[in-house]
Amino acid sequence: MLSSTVTSPARPSRRTAGFSLVAAVLVSVSGLLAGCGDKKDESQQQDTPAVGFVTMAPESVTFTTDLPGRISSLRVADVRARVDGIILRRAFEEGSEVKAGQLLFKIDPAPYQAALDSAKATLARAEANQQSASLLAKRYKSLVAIHAVSQQNYDDALAAEQQNLADVASGKAAVETAQINLGYTDVISPISGRIGRAQVTEGAYVQQGSATLLATVQQIDPVYVDVTQSTTDLLRLRREFESGQLQKAGDNAAVVSLTLEDGREYSQKGKLEFSDITVDEGTGSITVRAVFPNPDRVLLPGMFVHGTLDEGVKDGALMVPQEGVTRDPKGNATVLLIDADNKIVQQSIKADRIVGDKWLVSDGLKAGDKVVVQGLQKVRPGEVVKPEEANLEGNTEGFGIQAK
Repeated sequence: MLSSTVTSPARPSRRTAGFSLVAAVLVSVSGLLAGCGDKKDESQQQDTPAVGFVTMAPESVTFTTDLPGRISSLRVADVRARVDGIILRRAFEEGSEVKAGQLLFKIDPAPYQAALDSAKATLARAEANQQSASLLAKRYKSLVAIHAVSQQNYDDALAAEQQNLADVASGKAAVETAQINLGYTDVISPISGRIGRAQVTEGAYVQQGSATLLATVQQIDPVYVDVTQSTTDLLRLRREFESGQLQKAGDNAAVVSLTLEDGREYSQKGKLEFSDITVDEGTGSITVRAVFPNPDRVLLPGMFVHGTLDEGVKDGALMVPQEGVTRDPKGNATVLLIDADNKIVQQSIKADRIVGDKWLVSDGLKAGDKVVVQGLQKVRPGEVVKPEEANLEGNTEGFGIQAK
């Protein structure tokens, strides 16, 4: 009789089962820790703020000064009456260009023509009397030599001759005066330029005594631009030139440009003519005058403009965009720098002046420094950041500031 033996599967021992459970737990914990680490790294990367920076590099900067000013004519002539009389006609169009010597007004010449004729007649009579007196004196000269006339008579003849000579000279002066007055009835332009509106009309009575104003002629090509500059700025410029901090912009250093009242830049450049030698005690400023060509008559006397003076050139200047400069509670200028470890460092600087949209920095920065100009609101000194080259003209979205 055959017998079969059935072998049942072996049951694991308690020790083996315990080791398996521990291994499974360790694997699970390792997986959880690895997952947490990855999430932590991702969170740290997401929390690192991005900032935009500019790298300091020396550059050559031309300094300018904007000054308010007024346009004034190169020459101004008030045309006034030089004789009394009635205006017969006006010989120009108001607002037109006139030439020197051009007839502007005609004053009634009749009284002055009559005065000239009278003066000529008086002169003719004086010349006739002088001729008679000269002949008598000549005749008495020969007679007194032979004692035909007395010495007294001869002396009287000589005196009469001299008196008539004086009358002739006076008559000539009277004729010349009458001719001048007659000429003044033609009122002419003393200069070339543009004439304004007529102050009198035909039929008006004008007087020499009150010097009646008839019209005004102004030469407006070229024109003057008078601007004022503080003596403080003048002293600063002189000191910087002498110390070598500023270099002159060349032989024709004093170049001036204009901005008109509507904000447009005038196409022509001017040059500095002179600076006044007297300082205004009330304002502490001095007048600077420039000359500008005005062929199209765009610049008119009295017009308000802004003049820009080229002061000089500074080589090796460090310029920081205005958005990168802040002030501490004491009012000192500061910037945020990015060090080699991408950490934020606060640095005090000396910002001398604004040139365009940047600050000129004379102390506190060096070439190669990375200055934060975008995202300043999100970072503090000592914080690690993600630096990116700033694009100030582009979109600044993501840096926490508005694009200009």
